[in-house]
Amino acid sequence: MTFATNSHPWIDSLQVELDALEAALLRGDAPAVERASAAMHQVLQQAPKSIVMAAPGSDQQHALLSAAERFARLRQAVLRANAQSQRAVASLLPQHTQQPTYGRQVGAPSTGGAGRAFLSA
Repeated sequence: MTFATNSHPWIDSLQVELDALEAALLRGDAPAVERASAAMHQVLQQAPKSIVMAAPGSDQQHALLSAAERFARLRQAVLRANAQSQRAVASLLPQHTQQPTYGRQVGAPSTGGAGRAFLSA
């Protein structure tokens, strides 16, 4: 990944962690994705209270927007991978399947409308 020439050090560390997360996702390495996600969380927790972005259109502003877009795409990829893993576990080990938080429960009487089954959190 190329960094903006005047990018903030926090944005640079964010890009490094995004690179690690992307590499782990591409390898399909679940433990590495977990570690990279934890590292991303740590970097996000260390975000400066305010980053001086200078004028709109500055290098720092572009770098931050680029990192935010990339983070959003990778977050969606992590969520998709997690959903696939849950479906695989449910398929292979149905006894370990958890009831969904929302949705009709098997064998629950229908009361018309949403009913209690939709509120079983």
